[in-house]
Amino acid sequence: MWKGPTPRVNITNPEQLKEIFSKINDYPKPAFHPLVKSLADGLVTLGGGKWARHRKTINPAFHMEKLKLALPAFYSSSAEIFDRWEKFISVARSGEIDVWIDIQNLTRDVISRTAFGSSFEEGKRIFKLQEEKALLAVKALQSVYVPGWRFVPTSVNRRMKNIEKEVRALVMDIVRRREKAMKAGEAASDDLLGLLLESNMKENVGMSLHEVIEECKLFYFVGQETTSVLLVWTMVLLSAHSDWQARAREEVLQVFGSRKPDFDGLSQLKIVTMILNEVLWLYPPVILLECKVHKETKLGKLTIPPGVQLSASPLLIHRDKELWGEDADDFEPERFAEGVSRATKNQVSFFPFGWGPRICIGQNFALIEAKIALAMILQRFTFALSPSYVHGPFTVFTLQPQYGAQIILHKAN
Repeated sequence: MWKGPTPRVNITNPEQLKEIFSKINDYPKPAFHPLVKSLADGLVTLGGGKWARHRKTINPAFHMEKLKLALPAFYSSSAEIFDRWEKFISVARSGEIDVWIDIQNLTRDVISRTAFGSSFEEGKRIFKLQEEKALLAVKALQSVYVPGWRFVPTSVNRRMKNIEKEVRALVMDIVRRREKAMKAGEAASDDLLGLLLESNMKENVGMSLHEVIEECKLFYFVGQETTSVLLVWTMVLLSAHSDWQARAREEVLQVFGSRKPDFDGLSQLKIVTMILNEVLWLYPPVILLECKVHKETKLGKLTIPPGVQLSASPLLIHRDKELWGEDADDFEPERFAEGVSRATKNQVSFFPFGWGPRICIGQNFALIEAKIALAMILQRFTFALSPSYVHGPFTVFTLQPQYGAQIILHKAN
């Protein structure tokens, strides 16, 4: 197919996908549109040596031992939202809520606390601005491209420029305050920013202040979106499949009872893990991954000329009936009963977070957060789809419910 003047080949063969995801220097990411880079120009958009340097610096912040330290933040942010849900339905013992709005607020609060040690209040302005800019960027990307148009001082372009300046100033303020505290002898905090700055100081060639700010913007933007879409589609699908909802609740109550979910217990949630994998299967957060070849390249039986883009769509490959059988479109968590490797027969045919060296650095962060939130929801509520719910998945930068997610909550007995 063609993307404007650029030829694009959609790759669906697992062996070819494995080669593309493994040989990241032979299949680099294409140049991102300036509008996309302005949202967050960090690990996701970088390539080559710069990507490797940033990945090495950021990696320690996402080690499992460090993620354990984020559990209290996951729990506190979730409890605030779910306490409010309980209060809302306390009289009638049931009520309708658009959970999409609250789930976004929950994951934003988690990122604010775990990334910057601040509450949602400090991050709220950044999120609101980033969200507005993302919608403006998508609108601009979907219109006819005119070279240089983004420099024309239209009302939209001026607004996007002002948002960029304000977000940058807000994040810079957070970073500078933290750097000042660390230079004054304060120990690095266990939040992601503290760990990033500590790791950056240990590297011989660390990141510049500009690069730290861009990675912080990426924490804010990508960190909350991935988990929020995973959680909202999980609630929608479990609302439609009450049998699986009941099985998941039974497992959660068996492992935790009414106690706070803890790290050791999360690994015992086999059914919950199957369900989350199935949701990522049917509604992967990012529906298209791209790369570009710069010289003639042999890929399996294909010869790819220079300048051709290659794309891989988790949405298409996860639902490929030749790879997965006739139930590829159905909600069947049992397919993951024996883990991802067994389900995929060790092929590259399930990659909601990417695959290979460039797999999403925040994958474990997102899954732990989703498990804790889902366990707490199942402990407190049963839920079903409202008659007012309209199914409309659409992509802003992640796959979101266009018309919200209206769910009827009942107090769990």
